[in-house]
Amino acid sequence: MRFVTLIRVYQGRTRESLRLCLFDVARSFSQLHSQYQPERPSFGIAFDIDGVILRGRTPIGGSPQALRKLYADSGTLKIPFLFLTNGGGIPESKRASELSKLLGVNILPSQVVQGHSPFRSLVNRYENELVIAVGKGEPAAVMSEYGFKNVLSIDDYSSYFCNIDPLSRYKSWAIKQEVNKNSTSKEVTRRCNVLSDRVQAAFVVSDSVDWSRDIQVLCDILTTGGLPGTERSNHQPPLYFANDDLEYQAEFPSERLGMGAFRIALEAVFNRIHHSTLEYTSFGKPNPSVFKNAEEILRLQLSSYCNYQIVNNGNTGSHPFKTLYMIGDNPSVDIKGAKQAGHPWFSILTRTGVFKGKENHPEFPADLVVDTVQEAVDYILENECAS
Repeated sequence: MRFVTLIRVYQGRTRESLRLCLFDVARSFSQLHSQYQPERPSFGIAFDIDGVILRGRTPIGGSPQALRKLYADSGTLKIPFLFLTNGGGIPESKRASELSKLLGVNILPSQVVQGHSPFRSLVNRYENELVIAVGKGEPAAVMSEYGFKNVLSIDDYSSYFCNIDPLSRYKSWAIKQEVNKNSTSKEVTRRCNVLSDRVQAAFVVSDSVDWSRDIQVLCDILTTGGLPGTERSNHQPPLYFANDDLEYQAEFPSERLGMGAFRIALEAVFNRIHHSTLEYTSFGKPNPSVFKNAEEILRLQLSSYCNYQIVNNGNTGSHPFKTLYMIGDNPSVDIKGAKQAGHPWFSILTRTGVFKGKENHPEFPADLVVDTVQEAVDYILENECAS
């Protein structure tokens, strides 16, 4: 009996020793894992889209291969990056889905910052007011997703005013306007009387499709205090543009006129027919606030998606990034914006879009000029020793 008891005591002590041993191994492994955890990247990247990543819907400059280098083999985001574009016309969620399919990587909606993204900041001011959204794509859907409850596209709004566009009968797409009153539009018109309620603000969300109609209707709204067909007023409803790009690179070999050109045309007409000059607010690059917003989004990516903990040790002036790279094709927009934003931005100019020069741009020189976005990413990873 004493022999059996001794064995049981010995076995009990052995189990306890084994338990303590396994605990020590687990603790040592945890410390080892922590010790050898990959170092948090000290840089982030902002990509323009048109002329850098895509031309139309076609990837250019080795963009799919370049982006894949920013992900781990598991598909986890390794290097924080986002798309910083003045384009738009569809919700960020839909744009992220399209980019994912075209580029073969998983793009999150939070990684897409479009020209109209800052319109979110105006929801509290106009949430329940009647506002108009202008542009290609789904401008009213974009604004509705941001939280604007009484928004109509200029297509829908114009259709309620007979003969507001004297040229509509000559336009091949005029028939589409008759069936364009979707469920969202009907909900708005149940809450608002379009023919008597004044428009409180107009938002140019994306490039205008019908310049003649849109300039006419916007002038009607802006010169009458918000209600076409009434007497002219000294009060001009606020007007907002998602960007002020004069030109951009599309599928055609040479640059196409952008929202900035439309703004110039609208301003010229308004100033000739009204005693006051047109007042407006433009967002988008090269506005420094756009780059500050991009910094914050990239900082959040570090902790949210890249699994890195940001610790500032109580120092409110600390910055998680040593360098933020802006890769763009338009010197007066991408490069100028990065320069104005200052530290920690580093500008890289590609030759696949608006800029095609052999030397650096004379007025807005970039910190680096490369041929393609793939070359830009290779430079960044080599420079940051993160390849």
